[in-house]
Amino acid sequence: MTDRADFLFELGTEELPPKALLTLSNALTQELMAGLQEAGLAMGEAKSYAAPRRLAVLIRDMAFGTENQMIERKGPALASAFDAAGNPSRALEGFAKSCGVHVADLQKIETDKGTWLVHKALQPGKTAREILPAALARALDKLPTPKRMRWGNSEVEFIRPVHWVVALHGDAVIDTTILGLKAGRQTWGHRFHNPAALTLEKPSDYASRLETQGFVLADFEQRRAKIKAQIEHLAEELGGTPRIDADLLDEVTALVEWPVAVAGQFEASFLAVPHEALISTMQDNQKYFALVDAQNRLLPWFITIANIDSKNPAAVREGNERVIRPRFADALFFWNEDRKQPLAAHLNALKTVVFQQKLGTLFDKTERVERLARHIAEQIGAPVEHAARAARLSKCDLQSKMVGEFPELQGIMGRYLATHDGEAAEVAQALDDYYLPRRAGDNVPASPVAQALALAERLDTLVGIFAIAGMEPTGSKDPFALRRAALGVLRILIEKKLDLDLHALLQFAYEAEFPGNRDRQKPSPAVDKVFDFMLDRMRAYAQDRGIRHDVFDAVLATRPTRPLDFEQRLQAVNDFLALPQAEALAAANKRISNILKKLDTTLPSTITPALLIEPAEKTLAERVQHLEAELTPLFASGNTAAALGKLAHLRDAVDAFFDSVMVMADDEALRNNRIALLHRLRALFLGIADLALLNG
Repeated sequence: MTDRADFLFELGTEELPPKALLTLSNALTQELMAGLQEAGLAMGEAKSYAAPRRLAVLIRDMAFGTENQMIERKGPALASAFDAAGNPSRALEGFAKSCGVHVADLQKIETDKGTWLVHKALQPGKTAREILPAALARALDKLPTPKRMRWGNSEVEFIRPVHWVVALHGDAVIDTTILGLKAGRQTWGHRFHNPAALTLEKPSDYASRLETQGFVLADFEQRRAKIKAQIEHLAEELGGTPRIDADLLDEVTALVEWPVAVAGQFEASFLAVPHEALISTMQDNQKYFALVDAQNRLLPWFITIANIDSKNPAAVREGNERVIRPRFADALFFWNEDRKQPLAAHLNALKTVVFQQKLGTLFDKTERVERLARHIAEQIGAPVEHAARAARLSKCDLQSKMVGEFPELQGIMGRYLATHDGEAAEVAQALDDYYLPRRAGDNVPASPVAQALALAERLDTLVGIFAIAGMEPTGSKDPFALRRAALGVLRILIEKKLDLDLHALLQFAYEAEFPGNRDRQKPSPAVDKVFDFMLDRMRAYAQDRGIRHDVFDAVLATRPTRPLDFEQRLQAVNDFLALPQAEALAAANKRISNILKKLDTTLPSTITPALLIEPAEKTLAERVQHLEAELTPLFASGNTAAALGKLAHLRDAVDAFFDSVMVMADDEALRNNRIALLHRLRALFLGIADLALLNG
């Protein structure tokens, strides 16, 4: 008889939230495995199953119990365990009592730190039947389900009502009650195709029995692959290519147990509506997959996934066509209505829409963004009037009927309506692109006009919200999406290589937003707060790309105000770490930093050549003086990588200096001259980063 067998746990529920299904499934498997491993139960690999009405975990080769273990508990050191008369100390007596034994029962062990008293006891193993109930309960309790519900007269709570529980180890049912239900070996099939109970003889039968007899594909990945294959096959028959959004595919997979693809058609006249609106309706409202032709033009077809293999597929198709038609008709009506007046006609209506009580209306924001967009456009060489016009129109589509019906199309509808009005192509495209990046992985705006507008919009929001006490992001709360806005600014400046001073831009935005601030020479505290906040975002952005903490801190110590310059320094220091001189120069910078920090007086910076008496200090001084001239144009052009590469060649001179020169000489003049040399040397490195902060 084998000492291991497969284990199956299944929770049968009412329809689970589709967008949470995968998260719940993964969490259940991870938490259950963690609990069993903590209990010391040996097992093989785990397989997750997730369908609309069930969560399951199949664990291969689970042991029937844990081994007996010798438990060793360490007590006091022998040297302090007894007094001079040989009587046990209170600590020793307390230790023995806590172990449930007499002092005489304790044993001695020798360690590199001396002799210690220990208690050794044999801890008997536990059976899987004893371990599993608590492990299952704990795993379910730890699921990420912030909103739980009760059902019937029970006090039990879960994300959805639970109707059956399977807990099967080998051919035996685990004797436990889960969420108010006694565990058994019966699962249930498809709600319509086979709603009867299926009795499982062993865990490995689970997926195959459900598929062949229950009309349920319990494996999420298998179900998703089948849906994708059905969509692609049906689309090919219709002469199109499906638009398969990954999130939509996951959601549909979580909605069906037995997927059957069905094609539907709509009137070609609806194709006059901007395709994004039609696709939004199909995907977001109906969970349909749109089809496009070889030129990426929308076709009057869609594919939906039914949860039943209907005997009358025509009725299923017609039902879905009937549902989509009124939605498309509404979209066509709104589109026609919006084109009856120019986009700019909505400008005055923005005066009635409050952006934020203390920051005015959307019209006020538009005027601020226009001024800021002009300023940025001048600096990056974008057509200033185009940037100003795009800013002027940037919020107008929010008053359109199309955006009122399809909020997710803001910006997109601005582009369509501006194009219809005959606005410049670059202006129209900017109305859409300035929202980029909308989410992680998005591109940044391509055109200078869109870049100017995107920066202006985000900077105005950041400065305005931070200037209002208590409105900046805290913890998980970020109602104005300021973290995303800050990252967008950084990505645009860095990825489009716009060498702009971020602190100066923030100050300009503040002065545009709060013109009553008379002291223009002194940065506002709000500007400094936003700048520090954006440096935090810069840290996250860098770490996401593999930049080490200490590398970021080394550059941060020099407080660059231009994100592009900051990025170039990060890359330069990152590359520097691969050089053979890196470790020694980082150590030298630490040594110099420590020496200079201990000096209370103002550090001298003038080197007197006549006081350079040691060959090593003469050599280092010559190298420093030469590099000061050589690095100036490199710093000015932002070529930090080349500058740091040249500084790396100082290693031999620096090593020789510290090997043969006494910095803190008794002679004050010599001492100050050497301190000045180190000060000048450190200043060269600080032109890029504080290498003293690098880890070894």
